Amino acid sequence: MTSTEIRQSFFDFFAKHQHAIVPSAPVIPGDDPTLLFTNAGMNQFKDVFLGTGRRPYHRAADTQKCIRVSGKHNDLEEVGRDTYHHTFFEMLGNWSFGDYYKREAIAWAWDLLTKVWGLPKERLWATVYKDDEEAETLWKEVTDIDPSHVLRFGEKDNFWEMGETGPCGPCSEIHIDRTPNGTATASMVNAGVPELMEIWNLVFIQYNRDAAGVLHPLPAKHVDTGMGFERICAVLQGKGSNYDTDVFMPIIRATSELSRKPYDGRMDGSISAEQAEVDVAMRVIADHLRTLTFAIADGAVPSNEGRGYVLRRILRRAARFGRTLGLREPFIHRLVPTLTATMGGVFPEIVQKETHVERVIHGEEESFNATLDRGLEVFEQISGRLRATGGLRISGEDAFRLYDTFGFPIDLTSLMALERGLTVDEEGFKESLERQKERSRDAHKGAGTSLAVKFAADPARSAETRFLGYTSLEAEARVMSADDAFVLLDQTPFYGESGGQVGDSGVLEFGGTSVRIVETQKDGKVFGHRYEGVAKDLIGKTVRVRVDAERRAAIERNHSATHLVHEALRRVLGEHLHQQGSLVAESHLRFDFNHFERVSPEDLRTIEEMVNDKIGQGIPVHTLNDPSEWLTIEEAKRRWPNVKMFFGEKYGERVRVVEIDPTYSVELCGGTHVVNTRAIGHFRFRSEGSVASGIRRIDAVTGDGAVALLRLRDQELSQRIEATAEAVDGLSGMLREVESVSGVTSPIGSRDLQGMIDRLEQVRRAIQAGTRSAELLGEQFANHATLAADVEAIMLRVTDVRKQFEKFLEKRRLQEASGSVGDLVARAADVNGVRVVAAEFPSASIDELKSAGDTLRTKIGSGVGVLAAVIDDKVQLVCVVTDDLITGKGLKAGVIVAAAAKLVGGGGGGRPHLATAGGKDVAKVTEAIAKIPDIVRSLL
Repeated sequence: MTSTEIRQSFFDFFAKHQHAIVPSAPVIPGDDPTLLFTNAGMNQFKDVFLGTGRRPYHRAADTQKCIRVSGKHNDLEEVGRDTYHHTFFEMLGNWSFGDYYKREAIAWAWDLLTKVWGLPKERLWATVYKDDEEAETLWKEVTDIDPSHVLRFGEKDNFWEMGETGPCGPCSEIHIDRTPNGTATASMVNAGVPELMEIWNLVFIQYNRDAAGVLHPLPAKHVDTGMGFERICAVLQGKGSNYDTDVFMPIIRATSELSRKPYDGRMDGSISAEQAEVDVAMRVIADHLRTLTFAIADGAVPSNEGRGYVLRRILRRAARFGRTLGLREPFIHRLVPTLTATMGGVFPEIVQKETHVERVIHGEEESFNATLDRGLEVFEQISGRLRATGGLRISGEDAFRLYDTFGFPIDLTSLMALERGLTVDEEGFKESLERQKERSRDAHKGAGTSLAVKFAADPARSAETRFLGYTSLEAEARVMSADDAFVLLDQTPFYGESGGQVGDSGVLEFGGTSVRIVETQKDGKVFGHRYEGVAKDLIGKTVRVRVDAERRAAIERNHSATHLVHEALRRVLGEHLHQQGSLVAESHLRFDFNHFERVSPEDLRTIEEMVNDKIGQGIPVHTLNDPSEWLTIEEAKRRWPNVKMFFGEKYGERVRVVEIDPTYSVELCGGTHVVNTRAIGHFRFRSEGSVASGIRRIDAVTGDGAVALLRLRDQELSQRIEATAEAVDGLSGMLREVESVSGVTSPIGSRDLQGMIDRLEQVRRAIQAGTRSAELLGEQFANHATLAADVEAIMLRVTDVRKQFEKFLEKRRLQEASGSVGDLVARAADVNGVRVVAAEFPSASIDELKSAGDTLRTKIGSGVGVLAAVIDDKVQLVCVVTDDLITGKGLKAGVIVAAAAKLVGGGGGGRPHLATAGGKDVAKVTEAIAKIPDIVRSLL
């Protein structure tokens, strides 16, 4: 059976038993900030087990994309070196939510393995929890397994828990004997022996563990099973390694073709050490490619923190293993189409995002390749020093230098060290890393940036603050505590900085005195109000607090605009795009997103127009302001399938939803917003650019900020008008010069020039007359663009005509110079029988001077000529020598002009027949020209 057939037969089996076949959840768990990656099939059903969510079905089956690269599920070091560990894998699973239980789960698992897939019964072993007599009895009752192959184990192996508290229960694992003759023994089960491998785990969720560790029976019992897809493929395809199956081999073959190195695959020690390392490299690359492709397709990007750093580590490990294969140029991205061709049928998202995935990986490869080779050299130097001194441990400082300077993750350094029989002082590395962070924090403080205050750390100050600010900007509150910086209230209308939105400011009043609140911070559910003045004597008193309404309104305009632009970005640039950070202030908004190329001006205009269209539609903004209306995440997802949620946000059990047109923008958000999009007024980009590899940032303004931006552009346009007017004046002077030449037709006339001047004056008056009202901003920005285009058109016309004028005038000067050269030839001096012309010559450029020199060389017939001009406050010299004097007398223009240049404090040279030079002593030009005959005489 092929892997595709195996997967489908699993679905078909459970569909026949009334299971809904559900799609895999994304490998990026958007609704669970406690997880970096989806690491088990149960993740998407966690709310059902917790009792906070429901599904429209009671039985389900799926294949879940999983990544395990951190924490207790870290298999990174085993990847590629053994037969069955992976960072990315599929988990086939079947589920019962309060429906069937142990009997059916065990019977169906046995039927699928032995009757459908035909696995030999004598090679299967089952384990149960030590106290689970029910499961042990059922194995012997509903299957024909060898009774001696049913074994009991303790909590470590056969009791599953979601966490320290919460749903849990005993589990029953199925193992297969892969010894050559089927001779496995009970002592090999759960002993980490590859020949007796676990393939399926049946979890029976029947308890809830409380904070004290006590187990309580659940009202509903569930089944949660998980089978390693890659492992079962190896078993059914008769392969000794997962990597030898058709799941991995297409990628390995493609890697072999790229590197032009063969893959052997034997892992029994019968091949050379060099070939074994080549094989390991190919297996690691195949595994890591899958992790990168699926994670990036689901919205992750390599970065320096969180899941992004995990991906960066994975990619850099793969790139380093590429060096083992001689692959020095970016290559990982070239393997993506092979993966999409083999797995895109069941996971269409990797096909849809294929180009994006390739771009992301390619960009990361190029970035790391720039330092990888140098880092490897440094590593070899470090390991060489250790070998020379008999050392076996790479210091923490050296490991940190490889990380800080060359981007080597600590696990990459440890891997390379292991290959050379060395270890790494990882504790020392952590200390060096912490010292760097401390220095960074100190610098951060030194820059005057305030750090968040952890109010909840002080039990005396950690009473939850009731937030009133969704519906009120003014309230009475009781002062719970106060120090030199912060006041804590029992309730507040002030929004505490969070989710990218800055905190509110305002006033606190009591007994005729007023205290200024300059910002509001938040720690958990405790709000701290930073103040100016005296407030310690107000502890225990009831005060009046009032938010700055205008500032709050400006912040709300920008926050609602952030939601609109987020969706517009996704619609124009692609659904791979996700928010990576934001700032919502009163003056502007900033939005970071993953995208691996510059956003074109055309796309920015399209996005701008889309946002302004939504603003102009006057769409009501619906927010669930009363906490009693808030929903569970699953309820929100069912009501709005397009709801956006972000990793890192600490969503509680119930969430607040902000809806701006249910078909356009729906997000989980705790911030404050306008009531109607029309209140935003107008949206305008200020800038777009890169802030990190694969991360772009837009900066934009709304409302009053857009008015300020338009005024700024008015100033810039006024400056452009003045510069253009000066250019027109200069053109006017050139026109008069052209018109002074009888019979010459000018490319522009006095009437055209006057028209330019009149239009510039009209633009100037239009700017001064603009009302800059928020209601007309869209029209005024469009009008401003038209005015700016008019000024730009005039400047382009001026530039074009000026070039034509300059060409004409240069031609005219050359004609005049030709006549002047004739006069110079007529007055040539005789130096020992050689005609010599030396003169100052009026030229506007060195090119004109060289042209005059060429004319002189032609007209003199036989002789030497030196012309000098002062151009841009510097002396320029040209010397020409006719061919007969070069061959007959040995005279060379380069030698003559170099001697002349010394007289004016300069130097130069060139070819024998024509050479140029320059000097800075303008006062000595006449003296230098007078000495040219002597210079020529000395060379004869």
